[in-house]
Amino acid sequence: MAINKDSVIEVLKLVKDPELDIDIWTLGLVYKIDIKKNAIDIEMTFTSYACPYGPMLVEDVKHKLGHLKGIKDVKVEVVFNPPWQPNDEIKAMLGMI
Repeated sequence: MAINKDSVIEVLKLVKDPELDIDIWTLGLVYKIDIKKNAIDIEMTFTSYACPYGPMLVEDVKHKLGHLKGIKDVKVEVVFNPPWQPNDEIKAMLGMI
C-alpha cells in the first residue's frame, strides 16, 4: 500500500503534546506534509517557542512515521513563522473560551 497524506495524518494523530494531551494534528501544529518515494518531510511548530517537549515531539514524529512501510527517512523542520494560534475548537477544548 502506498503512503499517502491520509495515512501520514493518521500517524500524526498518535503524537500527543504531553502538556495539553491533544495530538499535534488536531492542535494544528503541522503546517506541511511532503511525501516522496521513501521519505516524508514535515514542517511543524510548537505551541510556544520555549516548548520544553519540543525535541521529544520531533523524535516521536520521526519514530512513528519511520514505521510506515517503505519509509526510510523522515525529516522534521520546526518553524515559528507563522506562530501557532489555537483555533476556536482548540480554545474551547482548553477552556480558553
